[in-house]
Amino acid sequence: MRTLVGRWQTWAGFGVAALLLFGIAPAVLSDFRLGLLGKFLCFAIVAVGIGLAWGRGGMLVLGQGVFFGLGGYMMGMHLKISDAQLRGEDVPDFMQIAGVRELPSYWAPFASPAFTLLAIVVIPAGIAAVLGFGVFKRRVKGAYFAILSQALAAALAILLVGQTGLGGSNGLTNFRTFFGYALNDPINKQMLYFIAAAVLLIVVAVVRQLMQSRYGELLVAVRDGEERVRFLGYDPANIKVVAYTVAALFASIAGALFTPIVGFMAPSQVGILPSIAFLIGVAIGGRTTLLGPVLGAIGVAWAQTLFSERFPSEWIYAQGLLFIVVVGFFPAGFAGLAVLLNRRRKREADPARQDSSLQSNPNPDTEKVGAPT
Repeated sequence: MRTLVGRWQTWAGFGVAALLLFGIAPAVLSDFRLGLLGKFLCFAIVAVGIGLAWGRGGMLVLGQGVFFGLGGYMMGMHLKISDAQLRGEDVPDFMQIAGVRELPSYWAPFASPAFTLLAIVVIPAGIAAVLGFGVFKRRVKGAYFAILSQALAAALAILLVGQTGLGGSNGLTNFRTFFGYALNDPINKQMLYFIAAAVLLIVVAVVRQLMQSRYGELLVAVRDGEERVRFLGYDPANIKVVAYTVAALFASIAGALFTPIVGFMAPSQVGILPSIAFLIGVAIGGRTTLLGPVLGAIGVAWAQTLFSERFPSEWIYAQGLLFIVVVGFFPAGFAGLAVLLNRRRKREADPARQDSSLQSNPNPDTEKVGAPT
C-alpha cells in the first residue's frame, strides 16, 4: 500500500510540475521572462546532476562549468556553421573578420546536426569517465578532488580565451537559427523553453530512479563508509565514476540548451565562478534531496537577476553570506530544514511517538534529514 501511495504521489508531483512549466508559466509570463525561466531551467538541470554526485555521493564537484561549457560550445559551433551556410559563406562571421577563409578541421564535423547531438552526449561523458577512473582509482577524494575539478575549470576558461577560432574572450554569439528554426521568432523561443522544461523533468525522473535503485543505496553507502563498501566486495571507484559521469552529461546537455536560449557561450560561463554558482544553488536548496537542487538553482538565479539589477555590487556579498549561513547552520539546505521542522511537528503532535523517538535517539537534532521520498 505504501508503495502504491508513493507512486501516486510521485506521478502527482510530476503532474503539478508539468502543469506549472507547460501551462501556467507560458500563460502568465512575458516572452522575456519566459526566456529567463528557460535559462534558469538550464541551471536546474546542472543542479540535479550535482545533487546526485555531491549530495548522494559526497563528491564536491567544483568544475561542472567545464562540461557545461563543452556542451554549450559544441552547440554554438553547429549554430554558427548553420548561420554561415544560410548566408552562402564558408566560415562564420567572426572568422571572416579575423581573416580566416577556410573552416578549421575541428569545426567541420559540427556541420552535421546528428554528429553535434552525439558529441554533446558522448564527449563530456567520456572525459568525465576517463578523469573519474584516473582520480577515484587512486582514491583521491574530499578537498583534493574539489581542488582538482576547480583547477580543470580554470584551465579550460584560460584556454578558451586564447582560442581565436572559438571567438576568444567574446565566445560564440549572434546565433540566428536553431536546427532550421529562426531564433528571432517568439514561437521558436517558446519552443526552446518547452524543450528545456521537458529535459528537466526527464533528468529529475532519471535521478529519482537512480536514487531509489540498488545503485543509489550503494552510492550513499560509499559516501558514508567507503571502506565498508570495499570490504563488502564493491569497488567504490566504479560507483563514483557513474555518478560523476551522469552529472557531467547533465551539465553538457544544459549547456547545449543554454546556448540558443541565451544567445551566446563564452569563457565567462565555463570557469570557476559559474561552477561555484551552480554549487551555491544546490547547497541552498538542499543537496541531499531530489527537488532541493532544482528549487535552489532556480531561486538563486532568479534572486540574482532581480537584486543584481538594483544592487549590483551588494548581491555578490549577499550570495556569499547566504551560502556561509546555509553551509554552517543548515547543511541539508532549506529542503532539509523543512523536513526537520515537519518531523519535530509530528513528534510534538504525537507524545507516544516522541517518547519512542527519544529512546531510540536521545538527541533528535542530530537526526539525518534530506533523504528523498
